Amino acid sequence: MTHDPIADLLTRIRNGYLARLHDISVPYSKMKAEILRILKKNGYIVDFALSEDKRTFTVSLHDVRKSKYIPSLKRISRPGQRIYIKSTDIRKSRNGVGIYILSTPKGIVTGYEAHALGVGGELLCEVY
Repeated sequence: MTHDPIADLLTRIRNGYLARLHDISVPYSKMKAEILRILKKNGYIVDFALSEDKRTFTVSLHDVRKSKYIPSLKRISRPGQRIYIKSTDIRKSRNGVGIYILSTPKGIVTGYEAHALGVGGELLCEVY
């Protein structure tokens, strides 16, 4: 059992890229599904699928040998120190190169979407 499942997800993806793996396995949760959906939409992972027993995701990663690009995934809000941000305080991540992922009343969204919706929330992580 992990105390911070989102940090575990980000670490598994980061380690998968560093080990040059094509697929990794991640335990299932609804929040992880939304984070993986955002990562897929923004091109940080290729695809993800729920396994037949509905307990794990299989996440397909980009081939590092072809692109030589390993995304940086950084956990910001932790269980011991939650970081909340207002919609007016949301700024660009790495001057527009990266994205922030937020947990808002409208669901798990990127920083750009949260700013457009005019909602704030918990700043989960930064991906660049």
